[in-house]
Amino acid sequence: MANEALVSAVKAVVALAKSGKNDEAYAAYAALFASPPFGTYAPADQRQALKLMILAKGIPTFPSPAIAAAHQAAMGPLRALIAAEGEPADHELLGLCQARTGDNDGALVTFKAGLDLERARDAQSDLCGRLMKWVASV
Repeated sequence: MANEALVSAVKAVVALAKSGKNDEAYAAYAALFASPPFGTYAPADQRQALKLMILAKGIPTFPSPAIAAAHQAAMGPLRALIAAEGEPADHELLGLCQARTGDNDGALVTFKAGLDLERARDAQSDLCGRLMKWVASV
């Protein structure tokens, strides 16, 4: 991540999580993703911060309100990335956020859209396999 403010914010979130303050860490993620500067960061930097939260290990099947709120906050930047760049991997991240906030119908549509894009690029990719798994699980 190139932007110092973003690096600092992510380091603060990681420190909260490591100290066992998970609700505070997810609240900090939500604040970061909802902040006006977040949308001005380079897409690769946004993705890296979003992935840290969305792909974190140990997210419970039934997320706490703080986890759900952070995933809800991540949806805006992800939709903007999809609109601007159309990356199938962004569809996977958005679909995960939708599933974790209880929008299984929306997650299914998003996963299918990402799968269609990725199949056109490389039907044998790992991402294609993951998207097929998500489509089947929602």
